[in-house]
Amino acid sequence: MEATFKQIIAKIEAYDKIIIHRHQNPDPDALGSQGGLGEAIKHSFPDKQVRFVGGDVGDLDWLTPPEEVPDEFYQGALVIVTDTADTPRVSDARFDQGAFLIKIDHHPNDDAYGDYYYVNTNASSCSEIIVDLINHSDGKLSLDAEAARVLYAGIIGDTGRFLYPATSAHTFEVAAQLVSYKFSHSNVSQTLNEISLNQARLQAVVFDQLAFDGHGAAHLVISQELLKKLNVRDDQVNSVVSTPGRLREVLLWSLYVEKPDGTYRVHFRSKGPVINGIAKAHHGGGHPLASGASAADLEEVKQIVAEMIAAGQAFENGQA
Repeated sequence: MEATFKQIIAKIEAYDKIIIHRHQNPDPDALGSQGGLGEAIKHSFPDKQVRFVGGDVGDLDWLTPPEEVPDEFYQGALVIVTDTADTPRVSDARFDQGAFLIKIDHHPNDDAYGDYYYVNTNASSCSEIIVDLINHSDGKLSLDAEAARVLYAGIIGDTGRFLYPATSAHTFEVAAQLVSYKFSHSNVSQTLNEISLNQARLQAVVFDQLAFDGHGAAHLVISQELLKKLNVRDDQVNSVVSTPGRLREVLLWSLYVEKPDGTYRVHFRSKGPVINGIAKAHHGGGHPLASGASAADLEEVKQIVAEMIAAGQAFENGQA
């Protein structure tokens, strides 16, 4: 059922145990919205037991690291899932084992799971929605410096430091509110901006080997062999997903990261053409200009590349 902020706050008030999940392979917004909501609840309701659940966070363990939560803790607990469009992407399959489930998200609501759900696709990030939830709680929830820190990281992560079109005047208002708390926003930005030497070498490969396909489309296949050669983990590839967008000649692009089983994780990005329809056609989804999907083999990779070229051509012709 679609819920209001008031209804969500009432559920938070009603439960003594609250478990917050987010999506697999988390980005700063997944961890920021998860941790920001949890820290605000702990700050506002010190007697409640709040836990953060999910798999490995890679280099983002300075944000919201997961906790070990026993199965029995789910009994009688409220479960909230942030920044996760559909149930297959929820990190930790126990998310549906609590007494009540709430989804809070900013992706297209193709999977309206949960007893309650709140989805705002106009929000720059799920972290922005969490700040709005807190601000509309009639004082029942409040921020502290730690909640502000991780929520700010989530916002600048999903907006590309306010670069992407989803950034609105309201986004800047929320960011200004967060930086009024006592944490170093410059340290947060600097930490998110840093990459390892091996990631920098992968970035160089992206610039050197990116294939320009025509009509503004570009792509690159990143093999397991290359990742091993550069000593880059799968989760560290996220640092180069936006790299092709720095090129003036590139309008939309896709990166295909080979997984150990020979399939591919696909990252889609665009400066204009809508590409989440392509992602949905290949077992994925996401935002109109930033999505993810899967490809079974190189034949499917070729098919997706052709669809991206067609999307670029349609956009040039004013058809998309």
